[in-house]
Amino acid sequence: MAILSLTAPLAGWAAPLDEVPDAVFAERMLGDGLAIDPTGDVLVAPCDAHVRTVQPTGHAITLVTPEGAELLIHIGLDTVTLGGRGFEMLVAAGEQVTRGQPLIRFDLDLIVREARAAVTPIVVTNAEAFAIDTRIAPGIVAIGDTFMTLTARGAAATRSAVDGPSATRTIVVPLPHGIHARPAARIAETARRFDAAITLDKGGTPVGATSPIGLLSLIVAQHDRLTITATGTDADAAVAAVAELILHGIEEEPAAPARQAPPPSAPPRLPDTLPAGAIAGVTAAPGLAIGPVARWDVQDLDVPRDGCGIAAEEAAFAAACADLSADLTAKAAAARGPMRAILDAHGAMLGDDALLDAARATIARGHSAAFAWRAAIRPQADALRAGGDPRLAERADDMRDLERQLIGRLMGVEDSVMALPHGAILVADDLLPSQFMALDVDRLAGVAVVRGGPTSHVAIMAAARGVPMLVALGEALNGAAVGAQVILDAGAGLFHAAPDAATLADAQARIATAATRRADALSRAAEECRTADGTRIELFANCGSPADAEVAVRNGAEGCGLLRTELLFLDRDTAPDVAEQTADYQAVVDALDGRPLIVRLLDIGGDKPARYLPIEGEENPALGLRGVRVVLAHPHILEDQLRAILAVRPLGRCRIMVPMIAGVDELLRVRAVLDRLTGGARDVELGVMVETPAAAIGADLLAVEADFLSIGTNDLTQYTLAMDRGNAAVAGALDGLHPAVLRLIGETVRGGAVRGRWTGVCGSLASDPLAVPILLGLGVTELSVAPAVVPEIKSLVRDLDLAAARDHARAALACPDAASVRRLAREFAR
Repeated sequence: MAILSLTAPLAGWAAPLDEVPDAVFAERMLGDGLAIDPTGDVLVAPCDAHVRTVQPTGHAITLVTPEGAELLIHIGLDTVTLGGRGFEMLVAAGEQVTRGQPLIRFDLDLIVREARAAVTPIVVTNAEAFAIDTRIAPGIVAIGDTFMTLTARGAAATRSAVDGPSATRTIVVPLPHGIHARPAARIAETARRFDAAITLDKGGTPVGATSPIGLLSLIVAQHDRLTITATGTDADAAVAAVAELILHGIEEEPAAPARQAPPPSAPPRLPDTLPAGAIAGVTAAPGLAIGPVARWDVQDLDVPRDGCGIAAEEAAFAAACADLSADLTAKAAAARGPMRAILDAHGAMLGDDALLDAARATIARGHSAAFAWRAAIRPQADALRAGGDPRLAERADDMRDLERQLIGRLMGVEDSVMALPHGAILVADDLLPSQFMALDVDRLAGVAVVRGGPTSHVAIMAAARGVPMLVALGEALNGAAVGAQVILDAGAGLFHAAPDAATLADAQARIATAATRRADALSRAAEECRTADGTRIELFANCGSPADAEVAVRNGAEGCGLLRTELLFLDRDTAPDVAEQTADYQAVVDALDGRPLIVRLLDIGGDKPARYLPIEGEENPALGLRGVRVVLAHPHILEDQLRAILAVRPLGRCRIMVPMIAGVDELLRVRAVLDRLTGGARDVELGVMVETPAAAIGADLLAVEADFLSIGTNDLTQYTLAMDRGNAAVAGALDGLHPAVLRLIGETVRGGAVRGRWTGVCGSLASDPLAVPILLGLGVTELSVAPAVVPEIKSLVRDLDLAAARDHARAALACPDAASVRRLAREFAR
């Protein structure tokens, strides 16, 4: 079956749609796909395609591939409210585009300041015709990286020809921004509920109401007349429902007026507004630093043109490539986060057959290996730099870096490691990734470069390490004297080469204030979590990787209350073996540095399929084969995962949590496997994740066998309220603070306490400051939250009197609905 490959249309951080803070995309109402949090300002085509529509406001584009896959790329969230400000359309509807061709230029700073978020979903909207076969792992992604691959499904049935009565109605669209992505998703979701073929028409060719792409192609604006037509058994009801939704069922903010320009202190600055002696640059990594200038000037290595014999040069080239490849692999294995992704990217680039073949061909003509490598790679880098796209020009730096590293090995020359004075501001013409990695970052206060770009790999590494960095400062930066005391104000985009006393004092005061705030927050975050009256509350973090665990520990987390192991099992052709799983879990334990880890057993199913598990598609995956039911249906998966957890050292540091439990029988089956593997020893705690009303009501029964109970409030809410999180018609009413959900939480706590078991919460409600006092008032003694909010939640708990929280919880249980509970919670927070 033919595979369609999509390459990344943006550079930035790739993430699953689940992390997009908008239900339309996170719940896949428009279709499945991935998202990118961009670091550049141009969207390019992910493949050859026909441009079906470009929204008039420029914030979204729909493409159709030659194979028929329909793609929606939506730049940022709620960007339709910008009314076209910050977007420049580079193509028009009806055009044919090629992979990598620029489509839309956008002002990323404006989007970050004025829109809800810059994260950009890339969605396959006709999932009935195309399935996503592979997708890139979360992390740094560059334009042109393989992003997703699609395979065509069998021909899908359509409802274009339906017999029965017909109904028609024409309305005037009141929506301030017309029909954009969110209304299109709501309309399609509504239309699918009826036994009728429904179309919408703005005076041209009608489009099917169940096709979000088709609806977007109408380009419907506010006050446009729209004709809704339906044919079939439910024709009257369908037309009425769609009309009612458009007229009264979609609430949107009016178009936002253009905001005032930022104050003079914010970038970008015009030359005539610069403070005396300041140089304007581009922020690559924010922050403020004062320190002495250290300069790093690096020259090209001279290489001989002629070789010492073809065989000798080929051997030297092969050895140097192997040596560099091994070095990059070793460094990547020891690195984390952006550093690892960049090293992996360099390793992949070094293995590019086209580059290697070009170098070998030049060697075969009698030239030296070093000359041949430069001749192969430099023209590619120069072409990227000359192409006009600043982000592609920044990828040229990676090629220059590989050029230098391999030539250094061929010539026997190593880059000298720069000795930095403490608190140095490093000034350079430009900086390569390998050069940044060689720096003693503990002695580095900031980086300023003449050239460079804000989305280069060096910029990403600087941001990841918390090093302020300015780029594109121009030749004026070369006037900064070595050893001179300078101010690098990356947040304002300014380099003060010769600050006066007042400017220096102001910067020193700002640095001191920020340091005091940070020090206070970190010192308090490390304290044991207790309420104001001394009650012990365990404050853990939800993690998906060792990097998450490291962030959690830095923020004061006392352990990991939920390790999402499914991330290790998805987007691959075979299940991870025991050794791979053990290594992954051990890395998280090591990152937690003695703190406990709760490992959730594999939680996948029809909505999160694994290619190597025969789980057929289900009409309602939430009520089908998922969670514990999957591992019980595939016992080898369960046994391998338990073996891996038991192999982690020290034994007992990991606790095991079983997801989606509905009854004691499921827990007993898992317990039996665990007992068989341990010989009956109870060295590892086995708990349950309470996500179903059955588990909450039967908590006292589960607690006989379970060592602890942890509530997953996301699923517990949807099952309690009978509201599918993926259904646009009801998803907005889902709220974990509904009194019915709170009562089940209270019942879980009570049932666990009967058997002396503790109850925690690891769902999103634990990270909600309004919910925390109620949860603790209900008797919850452990919270597992997002790593970033650990200090905030710890501070909240620290100021909380438990007796007052209990009274507050009782009042919440007596409220009639979730809105009333939230009003009560806001009053309590005051």
